[in-house]
Amino acid sequence: MTIGVEDRRRWLSLYLLCAGVLMIVLDTTVVNVALPSIREDLHFGKSLIWVVNAYLLTFGGFLLLGGRLGDLFGQRRLFLLGLTLFSIASLACGMAHSQPLLIAARAVQGVGGAVVDAVALSLIMNLFSEPGERAQAMGIFGFVCASGGSIGVLAGGFLTGTLNWHWIFLVNLPIGAIVFALSLLLLAPDPIRPAAARLDVAGAVTVTASSMLAVYAIVNGNEAGWTSPQTVALLAGAALLLALFLGIEARVQHPLMPLSMFRLRNVATANVVGVLWAAAMFAWFFISALYMQLVLGYSALQVGLAYLPANLIMAAFSLGLSARLVMRFGLRLPLLAGLLLAAAGLALFAQAPPDGRFVTDVLPAMVLLGVGAGMGFNPVLLAAMSDVSPGESGLASGIINTSFMMGGALGLAVLASLAAARTDGLLAVGAAPIAALTSGYHAAFACGAAFAAAASLVGAVLLRAGRPEADLGGAQAAGGPHGG
Repeated sequence: MTIGVEDRRRWLSLYLLCAGVLMIVLDTTVVNVALPSIREDLHFGKSLIWVVNAYLLTFGGFLLLGGRLGDLFGQRRLFLLGLTLFSIASLACGMAHSQPLLIAARAVQGVGGAVVDAVALSLIMNLFSEPGERAQAMGIFGFVCASGGSIGVLAGGFLTGTLNWHWIFLVNLPIGAIVFALSLLLLAPDPIRPAAARLDVAGAVTVTASSMLAVYAIVNGNEAGWTSPQTVALLAGAALLLALFLGIEARVQHPLMPLSMFRLRNVATANVVGVLWAAAMFAWFFISALYMQLVLGYSALQVGLAYLPANLIMAAFSLGLSARLVMRFGLRLPLLAGLLLAAAGLALFAQAPPDGRFVTDVLPAMVLLGVGAGMGFNPVLLAAMSDVSPGESGLASGIINTSFMMGGALGLAVLASLAAARTDGLLAVGAAPIAALTSGYHAAFACGAAFAAAASLVGAVLLRAGRPEADLGGAQAAGGPHGG
């Protein structure tokens, strides 16, 4: 009876943590749909981009630090702190009637979101130590992460259209309050640590500053120019700070990020795959949305509904198919197959015509991408967290989330530049605007397909093969789960 109650509590905790993460993931795309309304209401000019960039800047900058703070000071405690910070900032965003307040609140939202996102994954890993259960739990978590972006487009269109843009932020308040209250009931208190936690302050400052400079350079690269003095200086500064951080970590007694972690083959490989995978997924979420809106003339709500088949497929995988595949074949084969299917889906989008129809030109690609994401996302997360002790699970979570964030931001910048250059080149020689726009998106989709294919190659060659139980039980063997 006790075992049954404890088991039910763990699964309820998983759904609770996923609800918190979904709220964070939604916020990366829900705002995009509402930007025209925000521009008109608050009289934004060029600074409108900072409604998005302020969030991305702090979110990307604090992922690694947030995960490590969870390891040092308690993951439950940090999850609740991040959730509170995000909810308060959401209230400020929803009540904002000036540009500076909205941008500042979005920056604070990013900090809270980074902490929640990084810590939640490590909490889930430590809740589920049995390989089969862990694979199933990570499948559900992966579905939330992979589908949250498209759900955000649908939610943003609905809330903005039926109410107003303020509600895309205010809706976070009841969700955040419910998740916070249930977390106090369901999540076990943080274990008492034998020694006082020590934070590597110099490492924390340098890696956070490096991440923020890199994100800022990437998200502004298209506007400022990739070879402009500003972009080059920012990237050089980020690289210099990263080198300084690595030097500090090699010498300090209690490093923020033990460099020995990157000697773990699956961890290192998963992060490389994560960068390429995120770049491919951003080609799907953002470029396909632009194709459907600007070429096919879909409304924001129609775009959100167009992603529904892929989301349903990913949901089916998250509810058990993905776990069965991983338990049957290990990490490498499902990862390889999923990434290749995603590459095929993007390749289909690269053939979609200017007068495309949903059933023949959009749905097949969506189905392939849904199956690919459903199969591939779970193994990437499991590999990134394998062989890591519970005391470093928050750090490993922060690293893989940072890889996804950086890969997505860099991939989107590259894809947007490629699409714009192709479109501008065709317009210059007299091509029709819609044809030129479609050709630009084709180039971006083809590049995204190449990213997915490259990720599959890296995973196939470098990911450690072995029994599924050995692949999934690494964290348990390295030290066993703690109370969560």
